[in-house]
Amino acid sequence: MPAPRKKPTSKIAPVITARLNGRFSLQMQADGNVVISLGDHLVSLGPLSAAAMDRAGHLTTGLPLASFAGKSALAREVDVLVHRLARHGLLEYRLSSPGDERDVVVIEPQVPEYWPQRAKLGDGDTVVLSRFAYLRRRGNEMVLESPRAGALFRIGDPAIAATLAALSRPQKIGKLRRQAASVNLDLVGLLLDSQILLKLDAKSGEGLRLNEGDGNLVLWDFHDLVFHTRSTEGRQANLLGGTFAYAGAVPPLPAVRAPWPGKTIDLRKFSISEPISSFAKLLRERRSIRDFDDEHPVTLAELAQFLDTTARVLSEWKSGASFDGGPEVTYSTRPYPSAGSAYELELYLAVSNCEGLARGLYHYDAGGHALVAIGASAQQLHSLSTAAEFAMDAPGPPQVLIMIAARFGRISWKYSSIAYSLILKDVGIMLQTFYLAATDMGLGGCAIGITNIDLFAKMTELEFHVESPVGQFALGRGKKPLAAS
Repeated sequence: MPAPRKKPTSKIAPVITARLNGRFSLQMQADGNVVISLGDHLVSLGPLSAAAMDRAGHLTTGLPLASFAGKSALAREVDVLVHRLARHGLLEYRLSSPGDERDVVVIEPQVPEYWPQRAKLGDGDTVVLSRFAYLRRRGNEMVLESPRAGALFRIGDPAIAATLAALSRPQKIGKLRRQAASVNLDLVGLLLDSQILLKLDAKSGEGLRLNEGDGNLVLWDFHDLVFHTRSTEGRQANLLGGTFAYAGAVPPLPAVRAPWPGKTIDLRKFSISEPISSFAKLLRERRSIRDFDDEHPVTLAELAQFLDTTARVLSEWKSGASFDGGPEVTYSTRPYPSAGSAYELELYLAVSNCEGLARGLYHYDAGGHALVAIGASAQQLHSLSTAAEFAMDAPGPPQVLIMIAARFGRISWKYSSIAYSLILKDVGIMLQTFYLAATDMGLGGCAIGITNIDLFAKMTELEFHVESPVGQFALGRGKKPLAAS
């Protein structure tokens, strides 16, 4: 008598749940409005019915996305609330098996638009890890992330790390499923949608550099793209700027370094006595000006002179094929030095208050010495100005916000490993040039250390890896200090 056949075990599909970021709590006020609280800080999210509030209460532990995907009035109400929470960056998403309390994977959005989506996969599809993906330790957790992804993935199951290692080489889904019992196709689909994995077609070969994304991505080294997205706003959810994160751990370094021991040569006796040169005087008078006189704004004529002095193309030329050991390349000359004469920096002006020039977003055509208007919404311009005002800790917005953007391929086409560092050096040079020109013209200016590459991409419709901001400068007429009484 033959032995009874073993019934195949069916896999239980993992569940994706939305839950509140642990720092926040959801509350319903007496008037029916729902608020999110972080300590004493409250954010109103509008009215909600008692039934919807009862359902939304599960967001503390996790509310399955499928539970509000229906067409009922209650489901729609909860769906609106959850998407509103997502846009405020208040949610994370948990991938787990039904009845399992463990967090197999927790997804932390890095951009407000992120929503978990599973890309469709078949056994015949071939996938491979993006060359921009990386797995690292963060505290006591392992996180998987990529500068191209809209979310990072907190890995709670060690078996997933082994699967990820296997995906460093192209793998067919069918083969992967047979070889690794622990492979989670829902997770694979989520990673594919987030561009942490990429799908190869029959002509893609073995997942080489040229197969990922467009030609502009080919020009990026891994560390450069990570640095660009993790040192700017828009594509990450980390704290940024002056957070004094280590104030309680180590004392601050002194403003002036202690002298080295050894023989000292005193240079003060060689210093020139007054009057000093006009250039030296200009250097000493340079200051960061954050408070602008909006009753007497900078004029279009002054703005034209400022751009002519600092950024205009002075000449163009072409190298021979043998120049610097490379192919024929076109070059330009401008008032400031640039690495390899690349002059990869472009200026975009968000104008709030300039006499003779309408409020709006403009690109400075350095070759034609002209401003070209770019369609941008009033809300986007307001967001730019408000962010700059906050970053400067200023009493008001800048009259003209100059965004210094880089055409990354202009540098990375030639230089390896040092491309992004060269761009940042060029930004520093340009900022000093701006400071000196503004001081010389009797205007005020202030460098701003934070830029939002995602907002810029929306305003210009340029991909963040093609051309995006790497620095900002606030320009305007500074307020004169009040005379002492």
